[in-house]
Amino acid sequence: MVQPAWQDPVLLAPETAPVPEYGSGSLADLLPTLAAGQGVPGFEATIPELTPADRNCVFLIDGLGWEQIKAHPDEAPFLHSLLPTSRGGTGRPVTAGFPSTTATSLASVGTGLPPGRHGLPGYTARNPETGALMNQLRWKPWTEPKVWQPYPTVFQLADAAGVRTAQVSAPDFEQTPLTKVALSGGSFLGRLSGEDRMDLAAERLAAGDRSLVYTYYSEVDGKGHRFGVDSDAWRGQLMYVDGLARRLAEQLPPRSALYITADHGMIDIPFDEQSRIDFDEDWELRAGVALLGGEGRARHVYAVPGAEADVLTVWREVLGEQFWVAGRDEAIAAGWFGPEIDERVYGRIGDVVAAAHDDVVITASVNEPHESAMVGMHGSLTPVEQLVPLLEVRS
Repeated sequence: MVQPAWQDPVLLAPETAPVPEYGSGSLADLLPTLAAGQGVPGFEATIPELTPADRNCVFLIDGLGWEQIKAHPDEAPFLHSLLPTSRGGTGRPVTAGFPSTTATSLASVGTGLPPGRHGLPGYTARNPETGALMNQLRWKPWTEPKVWQPYPTVFQLADAAGVRTAQVSAPDFEQTPLTKVALSGGSFLGRLSGEDRMDLAAERLAAGDRSLVYTYYSEVDGKGHRFGVDSDAWRGQLMYVDGLARRLAEQLPPRSALYITADHGMIDIPFDEQSRIDFDEDWELRAGVALLGGEGRARHVYAVPGAEADVLTVWREVLGEQFWVAGRDEAIAAGWFGPEIDERVYGRIGDVVAAAHDDVVITASVNEPHESAMVGMHGSLTPVEQLVPLLEVRS
């Protein structure tokens, strides 16, 4: 926004950012609500619109936000037809949580906890014990999983309570630390093809009087990052996954509920200097910064000790018309990471947190060449990234 010369810039206040619906309508509330309906001790139905079922299946489509389904009725006729069923028939979405990124969202789904509790607060975050950036998707450098995320998953607690639980996903994910800390419990069943996953998910759903099954598909996100959500490649993946969802829905055993959701949405960012601000080439943004974490639309900024206030001031002055720029305590007080922050998580959050409001990203062309070259991006608090479906099919 260009301001008249006689006016000061209008900076975005952290408290004006839309906060995820933690405790009533976020991804972290889904499995606890389903488990409560199955009689698993210790859980409450925090998404009140959902009706209990004996058998619950969650199909998570990586990268397929609410806005993308709404915008593509021709490519996704089945999913689009289910929009009125979302969130218990209210026709409303749920929210991913902040940041709206895969590692954070999958941990929220599997543990039933917001990011401030489970402790995966972004794509990369500083490990206060080592001072190094930790990639929480690829789990590099190696960090002891149970130290990083010590809480049991909903699957583990449901399995212990006699619910037949299973995860049906790509075989490569079985031994990953992220799976261990976020999605383990019961049986992991690896299948390469999407069709095989749908068939096996339906089979496992029927295997118990009470069952909880999770299945996952990643390539909608993959094509979006590489080619953008306005590409033929992405639309082809959307058509394919629409068929997968229909295939699973048509095989539901009696007394079942299928919930189709996502970990985040996505937005295409133009390749121009106004839309892509290169941290590695910007001396002003680099001043006083020891580490740059997070991702393009949701940055954790770790300052050199003693420079925290100066870094916050500069980032707010430079970016505050396009980003919600908050100090750590401001972001926490605004509720971005949930209503509570565990002590072990506090230092993982940036001294400064910058969440994109406009169609813009902060790239790092030298240190993050792969991520900086992506077309489709996500991570922030905007509706296109935050809002995810909770489509429902019952038998």
